[in-house]
Amino acid sequence: MNFDKEFDASGLSCPLPIVKTKKSLADMASGQVLRVVATDPGSVCDMAAFAESTGNALLSSSEEGGKYVFFLRKA
Repeated sequence: MNFDKEFDASGLSCPLPIVKTKKSLADMASGQVLRVVATDPGSVCDMAAFAESTGNALLSSSEEGGKYVFFLRKA
């Protein structure tokens, strides 16, 4: 999937992946896609809840080699 910006949250634990994802989205234009990589298993539920509560679209959520990869489209 194509993306405009990437944020690596590897090694960060809750709530930092979400806090820093929010900051990464802040300087992006509406419609742009952010790729987030995380190692915290809790980020799977957290990212879905974050997307729903902020109106940003969670385009995909997957696990690749022990890391969780998310694609979010900014609202």
